[in-house]
Amino acid sequence: MTHDFLPATQSELARFLAENAQGPRRTLSPVGGRTALHFGMAGPPPDVLLDLREVNRLIDYPARDLTITVEAGMRVAQLQQLLAAEGQTLPVDVSQAERATVGGALATNTSGPRRFGCGTFRDCVIGISAVDAHGRLFKAGGRVVKNVAGYDLCKLLVGSRGTLAVITQATFKLRPRPETTGCFWFVFEQYGEVENVLERLTTSAARPVAIEVLNRPAAELVVRQARLPLPDQGVVLCVAVEGGHREVAWQLDVLRKEVVPFGVQQLERLEGAGATSLLDALIDFPVCADDPLAFQANLRPSRCLEFAEYAASVGIAALCHAGNGIVIGQFPETVASVQRVRALLTTLGDMARRGDGNLIVLHCDAEWQAELPMCGMPEPAWPLMVQLKQQLDPQGLLNPGVFVDAAARAYNEPR
Repeated sequence: MTHDFLPATQSELARFLAENAQGPRRTLSPVGGRTALHFGMAGPPPDVLLDLREVNRLIDYPARDLTITVEAGMRVAQLQQLLAAEGQTLPVDVSQAERATVGGALATNTSGPRRFGCGTFRDCVIGISAVDAHGRLFKAGGRVVKNVAGYDLCKLLVGSRGTLAVITQATFKLRPRPETTGCFWFVFEQYGEVENVLERLTTSAARPVAIEVLNRPAAELVVRQARLPLPDQGVVLCVAVEGGHREVAWQLDVLRKEVVPFGVQQLERLEGAGATSLLDALIDFPVCADDPLAFQANLRPSRCLEFAEYAASVGIAALCHAGNGIVIGQFPETVASVQRVRALLTTLGDMARRGDGNLIVLHCDAEWQAELPMCGMPEPAWPLMVQLKQQLDPQGLLNPGVFVDAAARAYNEPR
């Protein structure tokens, strides 16, 4: 039976890990807000959940330097509130920010619509502290932006899903908080029209921070979540900009002139609170419905629309971060059979691989986990990742059955 361990400090966590490695060798899973508890998990549940919610101190915040250092258990929303008081922000989208912790967001490398213009955690983390499976505390990077020495362990740990070490603290570089946000919600009849617009936006005079394409099922979900009277009967292109009030107004005027000639059926212009509500709904899209399964496909941007069109044909809601080649999908509640889910995931996974990508399951019904390829099929880099895992966690104590382990099982075990 799984039980929780709730350390109050990084040192207490390190002692527990050291004692566990020397003694019972129980399997461990780091958790925070538990918003991604089953992300990529294909093995049995761990023996112990390492709950880091109490390891949540503000360590250092030299606001003039645009950096901040916090412990991993701090809620993302709390971090953003601290920054807002100084007119600053951490420019990474995190769904369920009121629950999600900094460490969990780093471990899953979560991102959202503004990934296109603002990047991901790998772009803004400059220092990190962690504890390995033997209880050894180690650090990488530092508290200043200009720190370059040796291999960048920060980028290694971001997105490692708790399989290599337990992240305990991080330092981020920040940005000034934009005065306002503006969005255009364009509705098209054909995917080909959207493809032409995306090509045009590569040379836009505006500077979008988000370029999202939604198939019809996804548009319906987002409109319902945002509680805005937006048209959703078609293929939707949502473009967002940020900055000063005059800057945003000018960029929206430019976008309208650039996009309307490509066959727009309907459009809505949103600024301020309306635009923020829409972006929040897009950020929370992976969890905005009581769906049986959500997935993420990574592929070439040029293949996103084909992927979204097929998804719509089988009732799957697909939201594309069109500038980055990432598609978030949600299965409808009508898909109740694991056999049907597996067949659809196989087809979608094949499409992703033809686009030089992969597909992973973000969450699904617990009884389906053992039957589905939670982390997709192994890629050329998997052997290197296995070697890293063996070096940092040779006993396999941290999140066994997650990430590389899950992919290997999906590939090797017959179904």
